[in-house]
Amino acid sequence: MAYHMQFLRSQDRAIYLDGRPHPPEWAPHTWEGFSTARFDGLMLVVTTTHLKESYLRSNGVMFSDKSRVTEYLTVDGDLLTITAILEDPVYLEEPYIRSVTYRREPYKELQYFPCTVSVENVAPGVPHFLPGKNPYLNEFAEKLGLPLDAARGGAETTYPEYRKTLKTAKPSK
Repeated sequence: MAYHMQFLRSQDRAIYLDGRPHPPEWAPHTWEGFSTARFDGLMLVVTTTHLKESYLRSNGVMFSDKSRVTEYLTVDGDLLTITAILEDPVYLEEPYIRSVTYRREPYKELQYFPCTVSVENVAPGVPHFLPGKNPYLNEFAEKLGLPLDAARGGAETTYPEYRKTLKTAKPSK
């Protein structure tokens, strides 16, 4: 048995509930990944592997093809809550957790949003730099007078205690 899940303008994602194992590591990785699920009481627990390496956020934070996403779907009356935990041994120091709640609106009419053609990149190529040669790597830190470690981020920088480190750190030049 498979459950097919789709969000607005996304590809169909099969979620297998028949107990099948995940494929071997060398199996193809796709944008949807390979998802299996089980019920834990009334909660659906979905585990996804075999995702292609991509961007976690539009600001450039990556996730690798070794990442694993565990989603917890619960229904409470007219509310559907999805909590997703992404673990990645390559790019993340700790799990990335996000939660969203949707309200059931059976008579809601979805608006149609057609694609609008626009010229977004007029350059004849894709900017790229060899490792250690990116002249823009420190630009954000220098512009705001932040220490480079703070601008580059990491788990440590997300906690309130990091403010103490900022008080004694030297700004990037």
